[in-house]
Amino acid sequence: MFRSLRFNSRQVALISTFVAIGAVVRVGVNQVGDMVPGPAFTVVIKLGLSETLSFVGGFIYGPVVGFVTGFLIILLSDMASPFGAGAWTPFIASIIGLIGVAGGLIRRVRPRPTVLMLTVSAVGLTLLSEFLQNLYVSVFYNIPLVATTISGLPSMVTAIANNVILFPTVGSKAINFVLDHHLSSVKYNLIEESSTTCK
Repeated sequence: MFRSLRFNSRQVALISTFVAIGAVVRVGVNQVGDMVPGPAFTVVIKLGLSETLSFVGGFIYGPVVGFVTGFLIILLSDMASPFGAGAWTPFIASIIGLIGVAGGLIRRVRPRPTVLMLTVSAVGLTLLSEFLQNLYVSVFYNIPLVATTISGLPSMVTAIANNVILFPTVGSKAINFVLDHHLSSVKYNLIEESSTTCK
């Protein structure tokens, strides 16, 4: 188990790239959201790569890395925002991290992504994410869950559309590229290392 969590510098750099891209895009989207009218803000902030890259990180490197990828994207982007990280940050970060966990678990069933699998995953995981975020708002702000769900419907629709587009496109290309170019060379190096040890 722990052997699978050993990474070389190229893998660490790739994971760091996912986190950096996700965080930068989220900061940029939030800044755009600040410039639009109030009701539109909750819709605009649902655009981005946070959930897609969390899923990609988990699918490629497993549930633990997927969780860390999603968690760090939210944490770093909140820290870089004008308002800074708040009480909501660990909760939202954990919810996005769960999408990465799901990506790692799904790969055990489907080693190679298909458009259908990624589309279904996008819808299902986005619904889960939105439900958990509405639940957080309901519990911590003492607002009925039904009310938060109804008021959050435009945001939910935007999030689903965003992920249905990005999971099968950006997500698929990223996963296949890493599986074909990075992990294949890592497996080769492990085989070489193993054969050398046995001699």
